[in-house]
Amino acid sequence: MPLYLNDDQKMLQDSAADFMRGEGDVAHFREFRDKNCKDGFSHDLWKKFAEMGFTGIMVSEDEGGLGLGHVEAGVVLEEIGRNLTPSPFLTTAVAGVEALNAGGKALRDKYFPGILSGDSVLALAIDEGAKHRPDQISMAATREGNGFKLDGKKQFVVQGGSADTLIVAARTSGSAGEDKGLTLFAVDTNAAGLSRNSVRLVDSAMAAHVEFDGVVVDADAVIGEVDEGGTVLKRLLNAGRAGSAAETLGVGAGAMDITVDYIKGRKQFDKIIATFQSLQHRVSHLYSEMEIARATVLKAQQMLDEGSSKAELMVSVAKAKAGRATALSVKEGVQMHGGVGMTDEYDIGLYMKRDRALAEFMGDANYHTNLVAEMHGY
Repeated sequence: MPLYLNDDQKMLQDSAADFMRGEGDVAHFREFRDKNCKDGFSHDLWKKFAEMGFTGIMVSEDEGGLGLGHVEAGVVLEEIGRNLTPSPFLTTAVAGVEALNAGGKALRDKYFPGILSGDSVLALAIDEGAKHRPDQISMAATREGNGFKLDGKKQFVVQGGSADTLIVAARTSGSAGEDKGLTLFAVDTNAAGLSRNSVRLVDSAMAAHVEFDGVVVDADAVIGEVDEGGTVLKRLLNAGRAGSAAETLGVGAGAMDITVDYIKGRKQFDKIIATFQSLQHRVSHLYSEMEIARATVLKAQQMLDEGSSKAELMVSVAKAKAGRATALSVKEGVQMHGGVGMTDEYDIGLYMKRDRALAEFMGDANYHTNLVAEMHGY
């Protein structure tokens, strides 16, 4: 497929861009952040996401959604990143919905209406340490009557404190590092024995450390098949990683745009600094890196929508490339702004912080570079 958006996708892009600029731009982010909200995002804005149809972008038309794919979800996510719009779109409407799409109809009937209306928030309880290492999941899920009992801890669950449902990966057999034995569960956060300790991340978003102390769920909470959750987890991770790459791309593009605007107006030695050849070279290099990243992200999304056997490889390529390109964008932005770029007074400092949080979500550039090497036999 060509590496550009078709007419329908461009219309969605225009709609998402207008919406984010009007309802969730950086100025709105500043205002909301200063309120020190315990959830890290606006529930009213999330309802507006639903009114726009964004929350159902990956829900089938038969179930009330738009029936679109990863490319379209990425279009929305890039605009979210460009405007630093705080929302649970990535965890709920992309990765969470993709996991539920792999489950039974009963689960979808239970959770999709709340997602489509903007009343529900999903969070992903996957990681158990400071870094993203899904191959090391060891949290136990043991048989308990007609269901399972969950015991263990999950770390840095984004939006975990405000979510009404957690998608939890746990071991029903085997041990950490083994491919089989994982099972995914949809766990309501009001379950007995579940406790959450919310923490604020560097970009002002909220995450939670979640502890499961004998949390009992029935068999209907299982997403997919018992002991075969690795398949569902892979779909969730691919969706989350591709989506994260798209949002990261938006952060990098937004940072580049405001930096270019800044150097076009700043004078040094009575000259506009954008006329300095050294800065022109750096901006040209940054632009080319961002365009390469955009192509890799779009290709990964297209391959996921096609069901390609090599989609997982391309997703890691995209996550790594988008991460490195955006890291370059925010660093160049801070340097070209001068010392003030490190402060929150200028927007570039906010983009730098958002990049740091997104870089770790679902694995940083080094993690995915290593995955790509391993997939090639190294």
